Amino acid sequence: MNRTMIALAALAALAACGNPATGEGNGVVTNNAMLGNEMASTNGAMTNAMTSPVANAPSDAATYLAKAGAGDLFEVESSKALIARSTNADAKMFARMMIDAHTQSTAKLKAAAKEAGLTVATPVLDAEQQRMLDEIKSASPDKVDALYHAHQATAHTAALALHKHYAEAGDTPTLKTAASEIVAVVEKHLAELDKLSAT
Repeated sequence: MNRTMIALAALAALAACGNPATGEGNGVVTNNAMLGNEMASTNGAMTNAMTSPVANAPSDAATYLAKAGAGDLFEVESSKALIARSTNADAKMFARMMIDAHTQSTAKLKAAAKEAGLTVATPVLDAEQQRMLDEIKSASPDKVDALYHAHQATAHTAALALHKHYAEAGDTPTLKTAASEIVAVVEKHLAELDKLSAT
């Protein structure tokens, strides 16, 4: 009987300790499942931060000018493509506004760069901008408006982050001033996009 009592006591002790690999039954809350969830949450937040427009916004003049130039080029070329394919008068009016405004912002940055003694390279679209432009160019008339609107929202959100960041943390005063002025223009464009989607 003593042997039976000892065996039962040992089993009770093991049950109280629980599984050390998971922490079940021992009152420890940092088990593998919870750690996995926390790590997944942290990794997801880090990934979002790394891929956000703000995280990728440059502070040096050369990279800023290259990205801003590519952004303006996309706005102009995508708007020309929209005008050529759309039958929507409001969308075409917005596109013409984009061509004028982004031609002006390119000129503004070139003037600011010249004042600072910098040379502005010919802008080149990145792979994503080229993909979006190609989609607009190949879209059917009944789908091009929605596609253009979606890509404009993406491009303007990235542009806003780019210019805001450089206006605050850029390395060239004349470009910082130009960037801060362009921020207001991009914000206006985003507001106009919202109106366009409501029509």
